[in-house]
Amino acid sequence: MTVLGIETSCDDTSAAVYNTDAGLISSTISSQLEHMEYGGVVPELASRAHLSLIIPIIARALSAAGAPLGDIDGIAVTAGPGLVGSLLVGVSVGKALALARGIPFVGVHHIEGHIQSVFLEPPLPPYPSIVLVVSGGHTELVLMREPLSYEVLGATRDDAAGEAFDKAAKLLGLGYPGGPAIQQAAEGGSDSFVEFPVSRVPDFEFSFSGLKTALLVYVRGKGETFVRENLPHILASFQRAVVDALAVKTVRALAGRGVRTLLLAGGVAANRALRNRLALEARRNCFSLFVPPLAYCTDNAAMIARAGHERLIRGMTSPLTLSPEPRLPL
Repeated sequence: MTVLGIETSCDDTSAAVYNTDAGLISSTISSQLEHMEYGGVVPELASRAHLSLIIPIIARALSAAGAPLGDIDGIAVTAGPGLVGSLLVGVSVGKALALARGIPFVGVHHIEGHIQSVFLEPPLPPYPSIVLVVSGGHTELVLMREPLSYEVLGATRDDAAGEAFDKAAKLLGLGYPGGPAIQQAAEGGSDSFVEFPVSRVPDFEFSFSGLKTALLVYVRGKGETFVRENLPHILASFQRAVVDALAVKTVRALAGRGVRTLLLAGGVAANRALRNRLALEARRNCFSLFVPPLAYCTDNAAMIARAGHERLIRGMTSPLTLSPEPRLPL
């Protein structure tokens, strides 16, 4: 089976082709740069950009795969969560292509897509697994007992980890997106320079709003000159506090559920400090760590095509009446 995947949940327009035997054949993506001056994604600008980009991006993906539309056996598209205007573009185009070709159509949960990004290249993780999903809009711990089975163990009560990075970067004038900017600016900094608080919310839940406020109070109290001169140390300390909160809860979830496999997924999975910390914890606590290739950490259609393929080969389809759901639960 050959599946065309479409991803338009936020500000990236992407299409990819995935085949049962060959795996991922092509992946194309266009990131919208017009949001950078605003320090975050402007929903109306995003949906307009998707409208102009979606057809050329799909054409590029099909061309790169050497697969005309007539060779596609199914369409998979992100159905939520995300920005409703952006989702609507992808869902509408996906349904139109499926209807025109008379082929199956399936809506994919965006977080399921991120989880499936870990399965794009071998070795493939075993089951059961714990998944730490960390992105700009989501921070969740998920238990996977078997393929396409998800139990959310805990999520963030407020800001997601990626959102905390974005807001910290905006506060310090580092631009958008904040995660890569903070990682770069923190290079060479001492992560023990500031003892920022680590969230103490119960169970497997997270909270990063207090950390964001702590950074704001610290910066305002120290003054512009001090902050500028010590910026790498301040950011390294902030980054460590985020990573500490994620690592502690993740190790606890693995031990509590008796699971020995961890999957890391989402845009923040590209963060070097987080990868290194979880690799260290894996050695200390004797569990296996699986992470996606860097190219597939952020939003992309390759993960949607893979997730859609897993559903379509099991006969799981969506009706053409499917509507995008901006707050779709996993």
